Amino acid sequence: MSTPSTTDTATGGARLPLRRGLEGLTPYGAPQLDVPVLLNVNENPYPPSEAVVAEIADAVAKAAHGLNRYPDRDFPELRAELAEYLQVESGVALGAEQIWAANGSNEVMLHVLQAFGGPDRSVLSFAPTYSMYPEYARDTLTEWVAGRREEDFTLDVDHVRAQIAEHRPAVILLASPNNPTGTALPLDTIEAVCDAAAGAGPSGSDGAPTDAVVVVDEAYGEFRREGVASALTLLDRYPHLAVSRTMSKAFGMAGLRLGYLAATTQLVDHLRVVRLPYHLSAVTQAAALAALRHRAELMSQVASLRAERDALVTWLRGRGLTVADSDANFVLFGLFDDRHEVWNGLLERGVLIREVGPEGWLRVSVGTPQETAAFRAALEEVLGR
Repeated sequence: MSTPSTTDTATGGARLPLRRGLEGLTPYGAPQLDVPVLLNVNENPYPPSEAVVAEIADAVAKAAHGLNRYPDRDFPELRAELAEYLQVESGVALGAEQIWAANGSNEVMLHVLQAFGGPDRSVLSFAPTYSMYPEYARDTLTEWVAGRREEDFTLDVDHVRAQIAEHRPAVILLASPNNPTGTALPLDTIEAVCDAAAGAGPSGSDGAPTDAVVVVDEAYGEFRREGVASALTLLDRYPHLAVSRTMSKAFGMAGLRLGYLAATTQLVDHLRVVRLPYHLSAVTQAAALAALRHRAELMSQVASLRAERDALVTWLRGRGLTVADSDANFVLFGLFDDRHEVWNGLLERGVLIREVGPEGWLRVSVGTPQETAAFRAALEEVLGR
């Protein structure tokens, strides 16, 4: 039996015992190219103000005086501030003990699968969806199962129920709004999934069935359209539900790397078991707290980004293109016989978007009015319309 390796000894490298299943894989990442208009990774295009930068810098400087000590492992102050923010944003009262945070929502998701997934267990989602989900499964040795979405990227509840009954997953991942489509799930769909997940998870250590953990990933939740409710409003009814958020998008703090999750204290305590010691640095905690003190200012651009998104959807449809309804800060549009040709044509004109999602579709992030204007002008040239 051959030993998998990253490097062949014939080329002078070591023959390393790479874990099976990782052979030939490359790291995740969107292309980062040096062009004038970057609309490919769903960032908030507005940087923090000088006042916010100054307060974050001051908070970090104060934290630096204690960097000889380990940070607080359970960061209660940050969890309390995040709970307060969610109450203002979604009208849901939560205790600090119901909040968990990590280095981006990516690490939050890893904690979920480390706690509830693993060998002989599966995680279920519905494609097309966020391309990192299968990687979380792979990294935690959890089987990845992908059901399907409808042509309009919504979920067929009967199909969801059938997938849950067949696979008895430990975790169900639902992105709402969904990446890369921008589709938000109505509450009745999430309720139906939570109802179907009750008692439908894998057998526990006592042989009795468990409840599958339903995670609603609301990374783009603040951009949802008026009248679209957050899954946070369902937390008091479903103890096996968790809702994740991030400071990367609406807050414009992608470089901070702070994601978080709201759930029952019981569920959060299970995540605390698998987290690495002191996983949130003192610097991260200080910067996040400073940013939260300025949340009104940092999120002041959300309304304008929503309006810019809606105007972009209207404009694209006016050009005869198919556009998915979006509750996020990006738009999926098509359909193209050769989407790479369109993508490359935009790149040649200094505009970088994302070639992602089902075949024939492209995704563009919502930028500043100037960036959106550049995208429109470039697309008109590429399409000749």
